[in-house]
This record gives sequence, structure tokens and C-alpha cells, in this order.
Amino acid sequence: MTDIPSMQDHASKREWIGLCVLSIACLIYSMDLSVLFLAMPAIVADLDPNATELLWINDIYGFMVAGFLVTMGTLGDRIGRRKLLLIGAFAFGVASALAAFSATSQQLIISRALQGIAGATVAPSTLSLIVNIFKNEAERNRAISIWGSAFALGGLIGPLIGGLLLEYFHWGSVFLINIPVMLFLLIIAPFILPEYKNDEAEGIDLPSVLLSLATVLPIIYGFKHMAADGFAPIQLLPVAIGLLVGVFFIRRQQRLSHPLIDLKLFRIPAFTASLMVNLAGVFFVFGTFLYQNLFLQLVIGLTPLQAALWSIPSASVFTIMSFQAYRFTNHFGPVKTVLMGLMVNVVGTTVMAIAAYYESLVGILFASMLIGLGFVPVILTTTGLIVGTAPPERAGSASAISETSSEFGGALGVALLGSLGTVFYRMTMSGVDLTGLDQTQATAVSATLAGAVETAKALGGSTDPSWLEPAKQGFSTGFAACCLLASVILLLLAVIARKVYAKAHIDESAVGSH
Repeated sequence: MTDIPSMQDHASKREWIGLCVLSIACLIYSMDLSVLFLAMPAIVADLDPNATELLWINDIYGFMVAGFLVTMGTLGDRIGRRKLLLIGAFAFGVASALAAFSATSQQLIISRALQGIAGATVAPSTLSLIVNIFKNEAERNRAISIWGSAFALGGLIGPLIGGLLLEYFHWGSVFLINIPVMLFLLIIAPFILPEYKNDEAEGIDLPSVLLSLATVLPIIYGFKHMAADGFAPIQLLPVAIGLLVGVFFIRRQQRLSHPLIDLKLFRIPAFTASLMVNLAGVFFVFGTFLYQNLFLQLVIGLTPLQAALWSIPSASVFTIMSFQAYRFTNHFGPVKTVLMGLMVNVVGTTVMAIAAYYESLVGILFASMLIGLGFVPVILTTTGLIVGTAPPERAGSASAISETSSEFGGALGVALLGSLGTVFYRMTMSGVDLTGLDQTQATAVSATLAGAVETAKALGGSTDPSWLEPAKQGFSTGFAACCLLASVILLLLAVIARKVYAKAHIDESAVGSH
């Protein structure tokens, strides 16, 4: 096993430069999750995909990332995390070139799938390398904050860079920008980044890889479709299949001497508690922010550009907190930071529930800033605890579990909270008089607020139809109910986490003095 220095070793300039290199890789990985959205109209005009192809062009990258995170994280522990990162960077560059010059929808789907598989090497490799590079606890917290900032910035600037490129160039340019960055990573990383691997590990168990894919992909697929199309019993089928395969996956891991996922990690109280908090945090933030974006456009009546501009304050809080979260962790210690962050989130979601019910734009924006204030330190600190409490030789696997948890949390939050809000909306609309609408129009109005707003626009008229205001109120009531649910569960989670962390006896003296 690679020699691991003392926990109090301080990082040199070389390590901080290495962090910048890793952060750039993360930024590109994050950008590619969002950069495609603005390019879709141009892609549709050029490649003319059918409805199914359009869905896969949008989703295949995220599916492949989610499906291969565990495999790639464990593979990094086996063959070396720097080596895996370099292989992934090369593959990502090649796949980006293939995507940029795709002549058919099928070629673009395959290229995006390859990008997703390559992208799955980035998050676990970079995070586990950071854990190995930064031995001093306070410096590690700061490094993870900067790493998290790269993800936040990637999500923010992806659409902006994409919009700028699409203004002047072919849609393939949104993929070509990846190539020089990955080339830079391939050139400089071997000289800046050290190599870490578990020399005692054996090869990857191929059946476990297949079982992990067959577990993750159907579940993510089912919840994404539930979020996009609304709840239907048939969408539970892929989720059930994924869970069933997951049982076989876990049983196989228990029998292997060198499993793909070391289930012993879940016996570490701090690891399990942090993973639970991390998943719940992403679950509720993704769900409530989906509602926020819809609320700004459908209830308040803002254009997409106006909604984006009004969201800048909360996005700024997320970005600033990503850079500054380490200060809270170093000053208060990880446990207090997590618990205080959860309580700030409880306040934020409660304020958002009230603002949603009363349809207050200012209240929604203020609440989203509060949520960002609490959410970012919680996510980054729990990420640090997840990888920091795992044995060093399993850091790659722990990083992959953390990232997979976030993928699940986001998909579950959007799907389940979206479905809950839809229930409230349809309950409200069941008693509303829709006289004057034909069957198709009445169905659209009763199903979703988006359908109601589009129907109202199609009907025209100088005044809004009488059923539009109840429709907005039904949506706002569902939004408020989801936020209140978030408040209650996050409060309970804080109580549970406090007890688990107390039993874990986390030594916070290493960070308390910084």
C-alpha cells in the first residue's frame, strides 16, 4: 500500500497547484451536465431527432455518470487514481470531439454516453486525490471547498459559455471547448499530481460491475421519467427491477474478499451519518429549487431570462459559500458545522414554505439564499467526512459512493417532491369549474400548472380565465407542502445525526485550533 504521511503534514505550493488542476477538471465535468440545454434547439434543427432520441440526447450523459461512478471509484483504488484520471481525461476529450462532429442523433447519443463513462472517472478520482494530497485537516477542508466551488461554478457558467458560443458558432463548439482543457490536464497532471493506489487490492470483479450498472441505471431512469412525465405505476417497474438487482449486488459484495463496494464502510458511524445527511440535503435542495424555477415563471409570470436574473443572488450565495465553507468547518469543527447548517436549512425551507403559500417573489428569493447559506457547508463538510473517515486505500470507493448518493438524492428529490406537489395541484383542480374547455384542454389544465398556463395563452383574451388563479394557488400549495416536509425531515435528521456523531467520537481538535 502507498505510504501515507502524517495527518499534520502541511501542503506545499505544488499540492495547491495540483488542486487547481483537479478543480479545472471538475469544472468541465460539471459544465457538461448543463451546457447542452441551450444547444438543444440548434441540435434539433440540425439532426432532427425523434422524441425518444431527444430524450436520450438529454439524459444519457447523466445516466452513464451515475451508473459508472462506483466502478470507476473502485478502479482508481486498484490501478491508481492519477492514472485513472488521465485515462478518463483522454477519453473525455475524444468523446467530446465525436460529439461535436456528430452527423446523426445516434452518433451524438453514443458520444454523450462515452462522455458520461469518461466523466465518471473525474469526480471520484479528483476527490480521492485531494484527500490523499492534503493531510492536514484544516487544509483538506479548504481544498474540498475549492473542489466544491468548481462544481458550483461549472453549473453556473456552463449555460453562459454555451450561450456565448452558440451566438457565433456551430452547436458542436459547446463540446470542443472540453478538448484544450483535457489536453492541458494530460500534459501537466503527471508532473504535479502524485499517484495513489491500494497495492494490496485485486482486480475488478466484472459480475459486480454489471450488477452495479443494472442496479443504478434502472432506478435513475425510473425516477427521471417520473419527474418528467408525472407519476405513473409503470414507472415503478424499472425502480423495482433496480432494487431487486441491488439485493443480488449486495449479497455478492458480502461474499467477495475484495468487493467492488466495501460494505464495511457503512459500519463507520460518521461515514453512514454523513452519507445520509448528504443524500437528504441534495434530495430537498434539488426538489425545492425545481419548484422555485417553475414558480418564478408560471406563478409570478417571469420570462426564463428574468427568472435567471432574479436567481443570481441565490446563485451567488451558493458560489461564495463554496469558497468560504472551509472557514466554518475549521472554526466550529465538522459536526457543529453540519448540525448548524441543517438548522439554517430548516429555517430556509420554512421561510420558503410561507413565501410559496403567499406567492411572494421576495420571500422565495430570500429563502433560497438562506438555504444556500446552510446547504453548501453541510454538503461539503459531509463529503469531507465521508472520504475522511474511510481508510485511505478506500478513498476512491468512498468518493464514488458519495457522488452516487448525490446523483440518487437529486433524482429522487425531483421525482418524489414533484409527484407530491402534483397530488396537491390535482386535488385543488378537482373542484374547479372548467366549463367552456374541450376535453383535451380540461385534461391539460387539470394535470399541471404548465398545461394551464399554456392553455390560457392559447385561448387569448384580455383577462385571465377564472380557473387560472386556482391553478396557481394549487401549485403554490403543493410547493409549500414540499417545503414544510423538508423542514420536518431535516429537523429530525439533525437530531439523528447529532446522536450518531456523538457515538462516532469524531476528534475535532485537529480543526478547532485553525
